[in-house]
Amino acid sequence: MDLGLTGKRALVLASSRGLGLGIAKALAAEGANVLLVGRSGDRLLENCKEINAAGKGKADWVRGDLAEDNFIEAMVAAVEDKLGGIDILVNNTGGPTPGTVEDMSIAKLDTFFQSMVLRVITLTNALVPQMKAQSFGRILTVASSGVIEPIPNLALSNTLRAALVGWNKTLATEVAGFGITANMLLPGRIHTDRIDELDGANAKRQGKSVEEVRSASLKTIPVGRLGTVEEFGAAGAFLCSGPASYITGTMLRVDGGAARSI
Repeated sequence: MDLGLTGKRALVLASSRGLGLGIAKALAAEGANVLLVGRSGDRLLENCKEINAAGKGKADWVRGDLAEDNFIEAMVAAVEDKLGGIDILVNNTGGPTPGTVEDMSIAKLDTFFQSMVLRVITLTNALVPQMKAQSFGRILTVASSGVIEPIPNLALSNTLRAALVGWNKTLATEVAGFGITANMLLPGRIHTDRIDELDGANAKRQGKSVEEVRSASLKTIPVGRLGTVEEFGAAGAFLCSGPASYITGTMLRVDGGAARSI
C-alpha cells in the first residue's frame, strides 16, 4: 500500500527517543521529511544521521522543550525554516511523575498542564491555518491507554491526557471540511525507557522486584508481550497517510488487546 507520504512535511514532538522517534522513523521510511524535536541535540543529531542514511525521507532536528515559554514561537519558526511548511503534526509529550491523586499538588498540576496540554493545543492552533490553506493536514496526538482505563499510580497522566480527548474530538469536527484529520494514538505497554522507569517505580512502591512487576503486567496483555516501538510507529504513520483520509476524531489503541472496554 502506498501511504502517499512522499515529500510530506512532518513535525514530530518529543522524538529524540521512544514513541516519538518510532513515529518519525516510520514516516521517513514512507518518504516523508521529518523534523525531530527534543532536548538532547546529540541524540537528535544521531537519529537524523540514521534516518538520512536510509535514503528515503529526509530528517532534520531542532532543540525544543515543551516546558519552555518560547516553545511555540520556536517551533513555528523551525517549521518554516527547516520544512518550508507543515503537512503533518505529531503531538507527543513526555509523561509526568508517577503518583496518586493525593500527590497531585497545585504546582505539579500547573507544571505538567503547561507542557502536556496547553502547549499542544497552542501549537496546533498556530499550525492549523497552514493546513487549511493547502486543504490538507494530519494532526496526530499521542496520549495513553490511561484515557480509556486509568492506570494505577499515574493520576497526573490519567487526568491531563484525558483533557486532550475532548479537545481532539472537537478539533476533528471543526477542521474536517478542510481536508484535515485529527486522531489520537493510545499506547499500551510499548517497550521504551519510560516503561522501564515506570516498572521500576511500581516495583519500589509494591516492595517487589522489577521482574515480578513486569511478569504480572504481561499477564494482563492478551498477546502476552510488550509492544515494539516499530509497531507503534507503523500505526502512527498510517493515521498520517492519504489512505486514512476518512479516519478522524478517533482513538486508536496499540495495546495488544489489554484494554478490556469495548
